[in-house]
Amino acid sequence: MSKLRCHISISLDGYVAGPNQSVENPLGEGGERLHDWVAALAAFRRAHGGEGGEVNASTPVFEEAIRDIGAAVMGRGMFGPIGGGPWRDEEWKGWWGDNPPYHYDVFVLTHHERGPVEMEGGTTYHFVTDGIESALEQAKKAAEGKDIMLWGGGHVARQYLAAGLLDELELHVVPVLLGGGSRLLDDLGGADVRLEQVRAVEAPGVTHLKYRRVS
Repeated sequence: MSKLRCHISISLDGYVAGPNQSVENPLGEGGERLHDWVAALAAFRRAHGGEGGEVNASTPVFEEAIRDIGAAVMGRGMFGPIGGGPWRDEEWKGWWGDNPPYHYDVFVLTHHERGPVEMEGGTTYHFVTDGIESALEQAKKAAEGKDIMLWGGGHVARQYLAAGLLDELELHVVPVLLGGGSRLLDDLGGADVRLEQVRAVEAPGVTHLKYRRVS
């Protein structure tokens, strides 16, 4: 059965993006530092068509994260552009260029209708206006038995966690303090969320904490 999984880098003070996000700086001030650990990996660079890089304790964590993924869900804030609102034109196709790194169907949560956008490499963006449950159900159909990755951002991940729909959560805790921005676990609306720790992996510049939802 398909699982909904989320892997997300987070600062020590609980932020998944820094303050003052913009088109020029989508992760906000200091937010890029949250991803230094993964950008250095040889496995990450290969997955994005690059070369070189490191092999360390984060390597199997990253390789596991991208294994057996058949579809994905993400929020409008992650797809962009910053600020949301109605689609002012059809030119915006995400932050990742003509050949995004996903190579499967991605379901983008939004309040504004837009037709599917097909990209190079097998990525197709679908825009879902009828809520998180609908996006997950569509993703499950597209995944054909494989898992679904919840790519974020923090607001959407929090909604799925509070609704009891997120099966696995892996926090990549980076020893930086951002002091503001987008928080992951700011307000779960009183939801009774129960998790059990699966593992903890210490690696250069990051600690990986994996949790599973307890029914």
